[in-house]
Amino acid sequence: MSADDESSTEAKSAHAELEPREKAMGFFDHLEELRWTLIKCAVTFLIFASLIGYFLKEFNGVLLWPLLSVKANYPNLTLDLGTQTIMEGFNVAIQMCFLGGFILSAPLFLLFIGQFVAPALTKKEMKAVVPMCISAFFLFMLGSAFSFFFLVPSTIKVSIELNDFFGFAMRWTPGSYYSLLTWFVLGTGASFEFPLVIMLLVWLGLVTTAFLRKYRRHAIVVIFIIAAVVTPTPDPLNQTLFAAPLYVLYEIAIIASTRVERRRAERKG
Repeated sequence: MSADDESSTEAKSAHAELEPREKAMGFFDHLEELRWTLIKCAVTFLIFASLIGYFLKEFNGVLLWPLLSVKANYPNLTLDLGTQTIMEGFNVAIQMCFLGGFILSAPLFLLFIGQFVAPALTKKEMKAVVPMCISAFFLFMLGSAFSFFFLVPSTIKVSIELNDFFGFAMRWTPGSYYSLLTWFVLGTGASFEFPLVIMLLVWLGLVTTAFLRKYRRHAIVVIFIIAAVVTPTPDPLNQTLFAAPLYVLYEIAIIASTRVERRRAERKG
């Protein structure tokens, strides 16, 4: 094969990667596809929310694990959640069904949205989008699990010891406990997504890995500010527990971004 044939083949391959994988659809066809995507998301959410409502007691037992695991270390402590308003129990049940249904159905949401968007993407874009979506879900679940199994129990333990130190009676309500749990789990899960933001900025050419390495100290300060916002307690222990994995993810993002820059340089070369 001649050099001209090889260059022609490479050009066709590059052009194919930049073309949409399916033919363009009309405006109303897109609206119909969007309608069915939203319907599938809504039905999926209702199914999971209904399942949580049916198994509400069992689901509540899972959510109480951080509190009960810490309480087991204080056998003489009397700590029972008690409602203070007539509608508090009802509000907690709605919160469990809504947020639980949303979190459990989130992977399917991504699948349905991906099916809707995929035909308009080129092969090159699909190669970037699919791993990013999978990584986003993995990082969110990793952050949520880290919060549920480590940060929330640590926060409860610190709160118990502080109340015991001051001699305060602990009258915790279900609303306060589940609000803490929701804020911590969702906030930590969302915070663990920031390495993808960094890689996206590098992929777009807005920042470089040299810039990220140069401003490591500034990144640490920003990470601790995020920790102070997400963690509802001002104690340095919880903030450090939260900030440490974020900094590790920051370093991993630098390593991954280095590969992104190298591949981009190879394509240009």
